[in-house]
Amino acid sequence: MKNAVVFAYSSVGCECIKVLLNRDDVKITLVYTHEDDPNEEHWFDSVYELSKQNGLKVLTSEPDYETVKAAKPDVIFSFYYRSMIDMKILDLAPLGAFNMHGSLLPKYRGRACVNWAVLNGETETGVTLHHMTKYADRGNIVNQEAVSIGENETSHDVFMKIIPAAGRVLSRSLNDILSGNAEGTPQDESKATKFGRRRPEDGLIDWSKSAREIHNLVRAVAKPFPGAFFYRDGKKVMVWKTCIKDGQLEVLEWEELN
Repeated sequence: MKNAVVFAYSSVGCECIKVLLNRDDVKITLVYTHEDDPNEEHWFDSVYELSKQNGLKVLTSEPDYETVKAAKPDVIFSFYYRSMIDMKILDLAPLGAFNMHGSLLPKYRGRACVNWAVLNGETETGVTLHHMTKYADRGNIVNQEAVSIGENETSHDVFMKIIPAAGRVLSRSLNDILSGNAEGTPQDESKATKFGRRRPEDGLIDWSKSAREIHNLVRAVAKPFPGAFFYRDGKKVMVWKTCIKDGQLEVLEWEELN
């Protein structure tokens, strides 16, 4: 039986914790997650609630070296955890530390990877399980799986595909990880791309852009994300759904805010 300390958040975190709970050769001895941000719409599952329901020790505090050490981790996992974890903590796990990232690394390192992929008009993205190092999203790749992005799918649509894909990637990687045989494959740095955090104000529509670019922006930030918008007569107008018909942009759903 191997001990696992898990850092996790959102539905991907829940999916991967469920995979671990279904194994009889690994025990989750500690879970770290985040307190929900009151200013953020919570459309995803709660790692905190799942952990409590399954009798797991769960903390929302800043990760502490001595607390993690006391949990005696053989392996450490990060599943959509939003903060960098100190290498001193990661080094506590003799079998290694592994992160589940929401893109096909080395493409789309960084934050909001699904949103950026949709915004950039990609036709596929995916999930990657990789070794954690002191540099974010750069460790050896253990396993990954692609998911498609339809031309009218939103970031939320794609994220819903990411969730089960993450579970499958973890499931088929665990035997190697727990036996110490998950060395992985180095990433090709020549193909690496990196994107940063997105903010609500980044949804402002630039009407000088092409119909396809505007359509991609709308679906990249559509609900439950903050949305694309423009201003008309001093009022903010939200654009929630568009399509491309005969090469032209059609607005299918919009909302004028007071």
